[in-house]
Amino acid sequence: MRPAASKTLTTRTLTRRSFVTAATGLASVAPALARGATSQASTSSGGLFAYVGTYSSPPVDAPPGKVDLPPGNGRGIHIFRVDRTTGTLTAAGVTDHYTSPSALVFDATGTHLYSTNATDLVDNGASGTVSAFTVDRTSGQLQLLNSVASGGTGPTYASVHRGGRHLLVANYAGGSVAVLPILPDGRLGPATDVKKTTGVVGPKRATHAPPGSFAISGHDTPHAHMIGTDPAGRFVIVPDLGLDRIFVWAFDANAGTLSPADPPSVALPPGDGPRHFAFHRDGRWLYAIQEEGSTIVLFDYDAERGRLSARQTISSLPAGYAGSNFCSGILISQDGRFVYAGNRLHDSVGIFAVGRDGTLTFVDDIWTRGDYPRSMTIDPSGRFMYVCNQRADHVTAFAIDGATGRLAFTGQYTPVGNPSAIAFLDTGRG
Repeated sequence: MRPAASKTLTTRTLTRRSFVTAATGLASVAPALARGATSQASTSSGGLFAYVGTYSSPPVDAPPGKVDLPPGNGRGIHIFRVDRTTGTLTAAGVTDHYTSPSALVFDATGTHLYSTNATDLVDNGASGTVSAFTVDRTSGQLQLLNSVASGGTGPTYASVHRGGRHLLVANYAGGSVAVLPILPDGRLGPATDVKKTTGVVGPKRATHAPPGSFAISGHDTPHAHMIGTDPAGRFVIVPDLGLDRIFVWAFDANAGTLSPADPPSVALPPGDGPRHFAFHRDGRWLYAIQEEGSTIVLFDYDAERGRLSARQTISSLPAGYAGSNFCSGILISQDGRFVYAGNRLHDSVGIFAVGRDGTLTFVDDIWTRGDYPRSMTIDPSGRFMYVCNQRADHVTAFAIDGATGRLAFTGQYTPVGNPSAIAFLDTGRG
């Protein structure tokens, strides 16, 4: 991602900125599948909104002409009303924010939204930024509160600690993570802690790369790609793609600081590039997806000590696939029975059944109806999955069959320039 012009400040307020054929009839059967998918469908009469983050300026992690990421076509954060029955997205506005708000997260109250601004630069180019917005829960519209330094360049992911008082940020380009206090009015304060991920950079060729793969990205320096906590909020977990390691820190919620767990990290196969993770609902298992290795690794998790122990490695791709692929996101169904893996270049979502011991079995894969699916998100009801097809400039919707975990395309394409992530706000809850 190319950086925006460098600026010097720490806290400020911003004012700007395939190919398979669809099976006949899928669009008509998808809503029916969704209706029968789960008993958890919301009956709330409140509004359901979707917020789509975008790349709105050229990305900084790839030189021009490389196949990693294109120049950004997005305007900022796109807002949609969501039809609870059909999953249809209807445009409700755009918050112009031309610094690539590529990752979004709400606070627990649903009154504030936070974005990582991947192509913004402050502090003489030493840091990116994170922004805080207030949310009008009737109209869904956003108002910028403030923006602060993210503690490193290229912020790519943020999550709210379960205590609600801290925002955790992963800075991809800077190879760092930061803890930002959430102030009583929802604004963000300066970082209370910044940690660098350190170690030996992995090889360019992934151990588990598919045959014939030319998928090479990120093995040049440390690259913290995601940050989140364990279910109890005691430990903070960070996959570093460049170092082929997952780091674990103990979190002090009073001080807002991080200290290394014992051991401080766990190694993944050289070159595989851990990118994202998801905890199973029971907290015993963590699933990590590797960007270049195109694998999912199941870890047993020791919640008392924050320790990860690898137990299974399975390809995110169908058997026999050869060629290049970059994995993206990983999701777990609300009932914990299925795992979903995003595949870019293969342009699919892989579907896996979760066994009683947590191990995965490949079920199916489905074309995302787009190009370069950067992320997927399941709506609050658990009935629909939305895929951000970054290079196709659209979001596609799929109904989830609750019994089999399979996905059915609803026929809905929602145009958004370079979509990167979706966050939902259900104003009928909470």
